[in-house]
Amino acid sequence: MLKQSVKIPLSKLGGERTFVKDPAEKLALSRLRVLKLAEEVGNISKACRMGNMDRTSFYEWKRRYQVHGLDGLRDLPPVVKSHPMQTPKHVEDAVLEMSRANISWGCKRISSELALVKLLVSNVTVQRILKRAGRATRIERFLALEEEALNGLELTPEQIRVLERMNPCFRERHVESSRPGELISQDTFYVGNFKGIGRVYMHTAVDTHGSYAFACLATDKMAQRAAELLWGQIVPFYEEHGIEIGAMLTDNGTEFVGNEDHPYESLLFRLGIQHRTTRVARPQTNGFVERFHRTILEEFFRVQLRRKVYDTLEELEVDLQTWIVDYNTRRPHHGYRNNKRTPYETVLRYLESVTQEA
Repeated sequence: MLKQSVKIPLSKLGGERTFVKDPAEKLALSRLRVLKLAEEVGNISKACRMGNMDRTSFYEWKRRYQVHGLDGLRDLPPVVKSHPMQTPKHVEDAVLEMSRANISWGCKRISSELALVKLLVSNVTVQRILKRAGRATRIERFLALEEEALNGLELTPEQIRVLERMNPCFRERHVESSRPGELISQDTFYVGNFKGIGRVYMHTAVDTHGSYAFACLATDKMAQRAAELLWGQIVPFYEEHGIEIGAMLTDNGTEFVGNEDHPYESLLFRLGIQHRTTRVARPQTNGFVERFHRTILEEFFRVQLRRKVYDTLEELEVDLQTWIVDYNTRRPHHGYRNNKRTPYETVLRYLESVTQEA
């Protein structure tokens, strides 16, 4: 028998109608009618069909009615509680702090950097944290920089134009090379016009096997500067590790292409290095180094030039080389060539494989 503690006459639940304003009470009375109907007809299935209720729900409402009376037939309020897998607050704070300090970093880079300080958080979780904070995309982070006015620095019209334009760069072209030094991409990148210094160019080179990079600054893009990068940085590195340079890939700029007396061409000839050039007016052919230009623009120049005013080219060169060392030896790369290893670790891995085969 059902519990008879309800103070509502059964006659009111049957033929006579009651006018109830509260929707929750109205729903509870509707459920009670189904329970009483089942008791009267002696057939639960029939009562459920007539009351539009499934048998599983019928037994659940019957149990709750026997224990709590009419209040047991009301819907329970939602239970508010924290998710058992919610990211700890100190981890979220670390993600946001690193994003503010390095606005060009994406979720994968932040996840890798936090792992270096023993904070293990997936890149998907990092992206969710950034999205909740309104910093999910690169443009949102740059716009947040404007709002915060980092270190009280007022953005110049040129910087605002850069933020608005966010120059699209060429995607990385999959250049295949089987070992370090087999093919190195070299190019020249215009940095900008600095007060007291003049026009500044960056001469860069990237190994297409593991992304090991070289760079130097100059006030011109003459062939002598391109040759200096090759002779002063690239050749010594590969000679030190006993690796042969196979070919250099460049565009058709005057700093790379010329007659037999051309400084860069003649240096390649003396070193026995093959010179490959891209298609005319098709910089995508050298997309590997173009992708590196985007990385260094976003992670070094756009960040560093907001923090510090440079009076000499030498000061900027020192900070650039510090960043290059970090890029080559500390920064994990997520491409298929490196698979979360640094470029230098990729070089060492190749040397170990050669030693084992010997």
